[in-house]
Amino acid sequence: MRRPPPPPVVPEGVTGGEARDASRTRGRARGPAGDPASGRIANGDDAPNLDDSGTDAVDRPTSSMDVWRAARARRKALRAEIRRFTQRSRRRRIIWLSAIGAVVLLVGGSAAAAYSPLFAVERITVVGASTLDPAAVEGALSGQVGTPLALVDASEVKAALLTFPLIETYSLEAKPPHDLTVRIVERTPVGVIRSDAGYTLVDAAGVALSTTSDQPAGQPLLEIEGGTDSDAFESAGLVIRSLPADVRAGLTGVRASTRDDVTLTVSSGLVVVWGSSENSPLKSEALAKALIAKPDASSIDVTSPHAVVIG
Repeated sequence: MRRPPPPPVVPEGVTGGEARDASRTRGRARGPAGDPASGRIANGDDAPNLDDSGTDAVDRPTSSMDVWRAARARRKALRAEIRRFTQRSRRRRIIWLSAIGAVVLLVGGSAAAAYSPLFAVERITVVGASTLDPAAVEGALSGQVGTPLALVDASEVKAALLTFPLIETYSLEAKPPHDLTVRIVERTPVGVIRSDAGYTLVDAAGVALSTTSDQPAGQPLLEIEGGTDSDAFESAGLVIRSLPADVRAGLTGVRASTRDDVTLTVSSGLVVVWGSSENSPLKSEALAKALIAKPDASSIDVTSPHAVVIG
């Protein structure tokens, strides 16, 4: 067994504190193997940490400035860790915000352009007019020229088109950047009603289209009891609209006192007893076959399309 080294001998007249300082000095001067020329202490540790004044940092008291610096360094390191762990979520948030901003910008820009003079009406085109003069309809709508397509006033357009009784329905179609198309469906006249004012052209709904002093060519004279508001007129209008084109072209008169006794007169003198408007397609087919079978017939009764009576 190895004996422990003897304790250091303290010379006489040296105090305990001086002895400790001398021992510490000898320890610093001794190298790893006890060599005085080495800069290491005997146990292999580094030399003591000295500050600028030469005082051992371990023995120096901690000040409030050191505490503040340590806290600041800790906060900085914590923020760096937070940024590192939230980098992906922050990237997703930036992408979403960029996408939403682009959509808002696109919608806002489109709306601003639509309501700006860049898309103002410069041309109005009328489609579907055959009896009406398209130029007259376009002139009635000229007040919309210069108005942005998105701000075209539908009530003003309706008021302008109401002055044309022949228009049954219409629709507006905007064609950016400067075109407005008006598609109209004209009313189909079924005949004229004679009165003290002259001859009034009406459609199947009884709407007066025009009034002239002379009977318009190609329009039959309607002799309907009860006027345009009666069931007889409604039935007669449906019958006229279901006639074959060749019969409709030669029609000169229509009489009806009830909805079930509509009678037609053709320019050749032929009288067609039609009855009600029910089964009108079958009656039209039966009439065509009867005219082929006997073209010189003076009367044809198709009240029952399956039992036609030819006179």
